[in-house]
Amino acid sequence: MGFALARALDEGFLAGRSGVGLGWLGLAALAVTVGAYGTGRVYRAVAALVEPLRDALVRRVVTRALDDGDSAAVSRLTHQVEIARDTFAGLVMVARSFVFTATGALIGLFSLAPVLLLVVVPPLVLGLALFAATLRPMARRQETFLAADEAIAEELGTVADGLRDITAAGAESRVAAEADIRIEAEFRAARTLARWGVLRVLAVALAGRFPIVLLIVTAPWLLDRGVTPGALVGALSYLTTSLLPALQNLMHGLGTSGSRLVVVLRRLTAVGPVRLGGGRGRASASPKGEGEGEGSAVELRAVTFAYGEHARPVVRDLDLTVPEGGHLAVVGPSGVGKSTLAGLIAGLLEPRSGVVRVGGQPVRAGGDPSRRVLIPQEAYVFTGTLRANLSYLCADPVSDTELTAAAEAVGLGELADRIGGLTAVVDPAGLSAGERQLIALARAYVSRAPVAVLDEATCHLDPAAEARAERAFARRPGGTLIVIAHRVSSAHRAHRILIMDGPQTLCGTHEELLSSSDLYRALTGSWPVPGGVAASAPEGPGAPARVPQPPGPPGSEGGPSPSARSASADYVP
Repeated sequence: MGFALARALDEGFLAGRSGVGLGWLGLAALAVTVGAYGTGRVYRAVAALVEPLRDALVRRVVTRALDDGDSAAVSRLTHQVEIARDTFAGLVMVARSFVFTATGALIGLFSLAPVLLLVVVPPLVLGLALFAATLRPMARRQETFLAADEAIAEELGTVADGLRDITAAGAESRVAAEADIRIEAEFRAARTLARWGVLRVLAVALAGRFPIVLLIVTAPWLLDRGVTPGALVGALSYLTTSLLPALQNLMHGLGTSGSRLVVVLRRLTAVGPVRLGGGRGRASASPKGEGEGEGSAVELRAVTFAYGEHARPVVRDLDLTVPEGGHLAVVGPSGVGKSTLAGLIAGLLEPRSGVVRVGGQPVRAGGDPSRRVLIPQEAYVFTGTLRANLSYLCADPVSDTELTAAAEAVGLGELADRIGGLTAVVDPAGLSAGERQLIALARAYVSRAPVAVLDEATCHLDPAAEARAERAFARRPGGTLIVIAHRVSSAHRAHRILIMDGPQTLCGTHEELLSSSDLYRALTGSWPVPGGVAASAPEGPGAPARVPQPPGPPGSEGGPSPSARSASADYVP
């Protein structure tokens, strides 16, 4: 372009030969057309490179998320993979453009007048050197920013999963403050990244714009040394329409996008397990044989479980014994493994190692369910009569008298009367979440399974209804109750409480855990305590005689009592 423009001026228009000038301009236009065709071909070739890369990265991220439980997989899939795809395509384009454009511009300047290189090359080299010096610091800042972005995604994912617990515990302000810390960290990282971006702007100015200024300032000196007016105009054309745009694209692409690509690829292709937020349960083994044999309703021996072959265990080496007629409450933060423990006891999950026994018999997924019943948070109610819903888990016919007694025991009697009794047809869509939970509770009560596991099965009931249902299960002759608790009142009613807290998992009474578990003190200090419900004394065999007392003043210390020990999660009243 610059060469054709110089010839059009010097040999054409300035020499009074307009036809020659127009001929050179026509030749330049033809070159533009050929270049456009070539650029289109390049875009198709880039697509053939980029899409396979994106597909490979998506497969890797999804595989690692399934195998290792990658908590930042959403950020990697929705943000980082697209960054890698777009920046890789951009780098291919800008690298090709800069190599051909810069080479062509420098050859063109030399062909016009070699002395022009003395004005253009020094600031170009200095600007590129400044740009190269910012690459590594920018990459580090970019990685810090992406780590902050992943931390926000992980934090908000945890918050979304635990919204019910957060609301129940009245911890909205505390959780919001922790989220603010993550957001502020990302803001600081973005601000630091922007400061380094200023140096990139200076590099572009020095390498691309300063040569234009020098060329204009030194024009008289260049004309005295035989440089023609057409050559000066051609040189300006090379700098403004070719070299400067290519340089800007290179620095932006290789700088911001290139540094980001390096960081993202390193994070997406990192080998090894991904760090998971929060601790996972491990209760060290108690002496084997303790609590085993007759009288034990539920036993877990050295049980380890993980969601995936390479995932970090959610439950690790857990020993737990619950006697016949016992009442155990399981508490802990969201995601610590409470529902996993319920699934293991119910036989819905198989441990990676260890053994789970119910009634002295090993529990296996898909095995005989008659010895245990699990009531999940989302109650299953089907369209049919109330009688059919309540007797659904019973292998043998159940009398209406027994069904009515079960309904009254768990607090379903009023609802049963309102909808028309046992023969009324139940419409699940017409029931509230709490009403569906009452039907599921009555169904489990009628099933006669000796072990009942309530996995937040009363979360949609008010505290009084919850207390009535739990007491009904606790009073069943020979019945054993395990409650995944979402209110402190459920923990107060239990004989023993298992606080799942990673390596600090403990089992004991309310008072014992107040003195030995920081997490339990924090949970009971923030959980709402409904009036008249929280202080309800435990009932059933082995229940302590004393009503639990409130915790001592903040900062008080005390050694763990013998039955609240980290060396065992055995529950033997």
